[in-house]
Amino acid sequence: MLRQRVITAVVLLALLLPALFASSPLPFALFTGVLISAAGWEWARLNGFSAPLPALASGALLAALCGLSLWNLPAMGQAGGLWNAGLLAWLVGGTLVLRAGPAGWPKWPRLLRWALGLGLLWLAWLAMAQARTIGVNFLLSVLCVVWVADISAYFCGRAFGRNKLAPSISPGKSWEGVYGGMSGVVLLAVGWIALEGQFNLGSASVFRLLQQAHGWGGLLLAALLLAALSVVGDLFESLVKRAAGVKDSSALLPGHGGVLDRVDALLPVLPAAMALISFKPFW
Repeated sequence: MLRQRVITAVVLLALLLPALFASSPLPFALFTGVLISAAGWEWARLNGFSAPLPALASGALLAALCGLSLWNLPAMGQAGGLWNAGLLAWLVGGTLVLRAGPAGWPKWPRLLRWALGLGLLWLAWLAMAQARTIGVNFLLSVLCVVWVADISAYFCGRAFGRNKLAPSISPGKSWEGVYGGMSGVVLLAVGWIALEGQFNLGSASVFRLLQQAHGWGGLLLAALLLAALSVVGDLFESLVKRAAGVKDSSALLPGHGGVLDRVDALLPVLPAAMALISFKPFW
């Protein structure tokens, strides 16, 4: 298993890094579009469209949506209302779904679940592609929110975890892990801004843009919100898998499970980051 995980990770990095650091944002958008289309295939299979043709058609539809979006990516990226709608959907819808638990998810109409998932996947890809057009530093700072929140939550949960967060969805998660993840993201934000002051990183990070627009207090609140949303995304996918009775979203990534298993926490964080930097301060 470890050997498979390492080989898969090396192959993905060998494909991802050249696309990420290419002079044009297009290679990265195309590469991630392929991955998100695979996630669309997984989503269909998890939500009652397990036959080969409907599942493949779902992935193809998502690929087509991403391809059409590339034609007008800069303009779509400026659509603050789109990001705000995505953030609201995750805050309200995520709360409702998680409160209902795994037993409540299958009660939603199958077609609605299918369409909702494809829409959220498309929006996350659009936010990721737009983040890359802003700059590599900006994109990496958003991605690191999820990575640092996950790593900090894991170690704090292992060391101090006593109170279960959502035992019916993910028994291993604790509130202490959530607080640890939030603390890690706050430290990341402060450290990243300090690093930007020493080096020219090509573009402002999400933390710098939030601090400039909303001050240190606004940055703190935004960092906590992004960390919390990463937990919501993780729990949401876990809930859907439990409702479907599977451990992984697929076996596309040997040793890692499926694409959804790797990007679940990013789904709400990417559009939320775009929404937060587009907010106009009220003071």
